[in-house]
Amino acid sequence: MTGDARDPGYFDALYAANADPWRFETSSYEAQKYAETIAALSRSRYADAVEVGCSIGVLTEQLASRADRLLGVDVAQAALDKAAARCAALPHVHFAKLRVPDDALPGRYDLIVLSEVLYYFDQPTLLRVSERLRATAMPGADLVLVHWLGETPDYPQTGDEAVEAFITAIGDWAVVTRQERRQDYRLDVLRAAPAD
Repeated sequence: MTGDARDPGYFDALYAANADPWRFETSSYEAQKYAETIAALSRSRYADAVEVGCSIGVLTEQLASRADRLLGVDVAQAALDKAAARCAALPHVHFAKLRVPDDALPGRYDLIVLSEVLYYFDQPTLLRVSERLRATAMPGADLVLVHWLGETPDYPQTGDEAVEAFITAIGDWAVVTRQERRQDYRLDVLRAAPAD
């Protein structure tokens, strides 16, 4: 599918055409990436976590075992409906239809996960995303970024461009604690500054 990923109807059209457009449920790439993402978490347990761009909830379900409360947000209602069904037996997991950075995330979080989302934003919007996350990150929060390194023809940026721009936009309110590259994706972990 081609189109502008910044268009509000882009993701609705994707999910209307295919309930799992990126094969989150069946892809070995996704399974490996999810395992690495969970392994990269620095704490065994988080009080409040949020996954921005949760899609159909495959990673959300795995993150649920590491958080007391977990919020998954996405812009596509069809994806959220499937995610809610997947996590129906997990009462501490909730979902909301939000468009970051236009919509504020409710609450504050000690874990913020952005998996395969930053390259949907152009440079000015990435700055706004970083400002939104700064406002919602608890002191010492972990920010986990996982992004595809292949071609992204429908998106404003590549995975590398988006992550590097995001890290630059963050400035000194969070520092990089881990960076890893695999054949197809990169994994970056940042930690928000502790309380003064």
